[in-house]
Order: sequence, then C-alpha cells, then structure tokens
Amino acid sequence: MNTGTPKKILFLDAYFLPENTSYTHLENDLIEGLIESGYSVHVVCPRPTRNVSDEAAKDWKREEMLFDGRVHVTRFPVLREKKNPILRAFRYFLCNRRTYRQAKRIRDVDAIFCNSTPPIQGLIARKLKRYFQKKYHREIPFIYSLQDVFPDSLAGTGLAKKDSLLWKIGRKIENKTYAAADHIIVISESFKQNIMAKGVPEEKITVVYNWVDTDSVKPVPKTENSLYEKLNLNPQKFYVVYAGNFGVSQGIGTILKAAEILKEEKNISFLLFGGGAEYEKICTEAEQMGLPNVTITKLLPAERTSQVYSLGDVCIVSCKKGAGMSAMPSKTWSILACNRPVIASFDIGSELERVLRLANAGVCVEPENPDALAKEIFAFYSAASAGNPYSSQGRAFVEANAAKKACAGKYVAVILSYIKKIY
Repeated sequence: MNTGTPKKILFLDAYFLPENTSYTHLENDLIEGLIESGYSVHVVCPRPTRNVSDEAAKDWKREEMLFDGRVHVTRFPVLREKKNPILRAFRYFLCNRRTYRQAKRIRDVDAIFCNSTPPIQGLIARKLKRYFQKKYHREIPFIYSLQDVFPDSLAGTGLAKKDSLLWKIGRKIENKTYAAADHIIVISESFKQNIMAKGVPEEKITVVYNWVDTDSVKPVPKTENSLYEKLNLNPQKFYVVYAGNFGVSQGIGTILKAAEILKEEKNISFLLFGGGAEYEKICTEAEQMGLPNVTITKLLPAERTSQVYSLGDVCIVSCKKGAGMSAMPSKTWSILACNRPVIASFDIGSELERVLRLANAGVCVEPENPDALAKEIFAFYSAASAGNPYSSQGRAFVEANAAKKACAGKYVAVILSYIKKIY
C-alpha cells in the first residue's frame, strides 16, 4: 500500500445524502471531521429513496466524488423503501447483500465504519473486516455506531416478544456484531449500561450524544420566523410542534388524541411536520377525527429546522410504550438548541427523561397516555397565558454536552486512534 496517500475509511450506509434522516447530517459532520484530519472516505450505499423528491430519486449516479474528491460515493440500484415492515426488512436484506459485493471491490481500506440501521449491517461489516484482513494481511479496525439497541427496540415497539424466535435471532446478531467491533460508540449512558450487561467490556465503549450544530440550529424570534407567513399562522396562538418520522414506534396517534381532548381550547394549535411509513395514515386519522386545531405538513428541509422548532411554545418528543428505554431521539438536541421546552410522551426512567431533568428543559409523561399529554400541554399554555412561560435551559445544556464540534471530534478521535495503532 502507498503510505503517502490518505488513509481510507469505508462507510457502510443504508441512507446517505441527499436523503434526510435523523442520522445523515451527523454522518456528514463526521465525514467533514475526518477530511479535515487528512483522511479520505469511501461510502457504499443504495440509491436515495427516503425523504427525497421523485426527481432526486431518479437523478442519481453510481459513482460520485464529493468534498473536492476526498469522498467517493458508490451507489447501487435497489427498490424504493416500502411501508410494509416485511417488505422493508426484505429491502434491507437486499441492500446489505449488495453493499457487501460493492465494498469488496474497494481498494486500500484502512478502517470500516457503520451504524446500527439496519441491525444486520454490523454483520456485513464483520464479514468485510475478515475479508480485508485476509486480503491485506493486517488488522482492519471496525468502529460501530450504536443508534438503536436491537432487538430491544423490536420488543419496545411490539414487533417481537422477548425470548421469541425473532428476539433470539436478534440477540445472536447483536452478540456477533459487538464481538467483531473493535469499538462501539453509543448515544447514551443507558445504551452503555445495556450492552455492558450483555458482556461488552466498558473499555470498548464510548458515549457520544447525537449532536447538533448550534451555529445553524438556534432560536428564531417570532418577528423573524418566515414560517408564520408561509403556513398562515397566528403568532398570538400557543403552538405545539412535533417534527419527525411518522412510524410505528413514534406513537403519533397519542398526539392526535391529546389534540382531540384540547380541541375546544381555541388558542392551542398543533403543528405536525412528518414523513415516513404512517404519514398518509396519520393524515387520514386526523381528518376522520375532525381536528380543526391540527395542521399536518410534510417535513421541511433541514435548513428550516430552527424555524420549525422555534414555532413551538412547546415541542413534543414521543414514542410507544416500551420503545423509549432503547432510544434517545436526536431531534431532542435540535429542540433544546432552539431553547424550546419539551413535553416527552416517553418511557419514565428513560435516558430522555434524565436529560430533560438535567437540562431543566421540560417534562416527561407516560407514553400512550393522551390525557397526561393533554394535561401537561394545558399546564404549559396556562403558565404562558399568565405571563409565566416555561424557561428552558436546554440550549446551555446542548452547548456544554451535545455541540457539533466536540461530539464529532470524539467520533473522529476514536476512529483515528485505531488506525494509528496499525501504522
């Protein structure tokens, strides 16, 4: 190998830019950090399908160079993502199979990086690690970003029961992935404790919150927020904002039921920005329930994040019962960066509840409990109406614990430490 060339990190991705997911902007920041440190990146991923226009879904290239040639993207054709979970799982299987075939062709790989979506992606990284080590006769470190604890998340959403066949298969996948990974980066302390209980040594784990760019995501004053005019909103009303995926685990139906409870409160309105598998279903449900206080619209581009969350006098983070113990929604950091208070319809005792308490940035109520959610929304509204709105300290917490530069730097440091061990 020519040691004068930049060391190359292979990224295995289920989604990549221009796709808009909760993780793609984080990975983009990580790639920028690696490039600034003198490394190159080769990304293998399917053609863009999630949260992209029809034009973007059609106008893609098999090979693409980004960041002045320091990032090489190899894409492969695959069917568009479907709403049905079985079809989605089948698509993931096809993607991973093609990812492996494409990745094998890449030359001079020095490290492998992938995240936990889909869960079987870790097994592909494991297989590639062995392949490249045999090919190059040297160590190839594999760094794993654990964004979702599988199969715990399946049990949390009701897709699998603990100790069922699917659960047992998931645990085997989990164990093999953790064993193969040289280092695992987790997004919360609770994730760390979870996998340590499964036998992963503590020295193999680093906790790094999913970060937010506090320079671009920040509070937008009402007088400067163009979304009020764009969406024909009344700045005098009290707005409850949810922005994110409409999926099985998010429990959006609970938000609709809370809105139904509060529909006689003329000054409280719900703004739901969404996409995903259940978007059309939620739109239909809201229409059938006859909710004049609910406005649903498609997710806006990432550059509108500050404006979206700044609309909220309070913002909601939600999940179905049980799902929150193995999740830490990254949207939380964007909400806190905009210094908006959070009402989390989320598992009590979860990492999210701990963060909201530490940050003095909101409250957590029992998930799938629309009465409790409506009660807290009304309490926030009543306080604001009385001239005593909730004073969130969320932005200060984010700047200290989840800012882009510090957190992305931790990822880069972990990856590079393993490469430096080889050379």
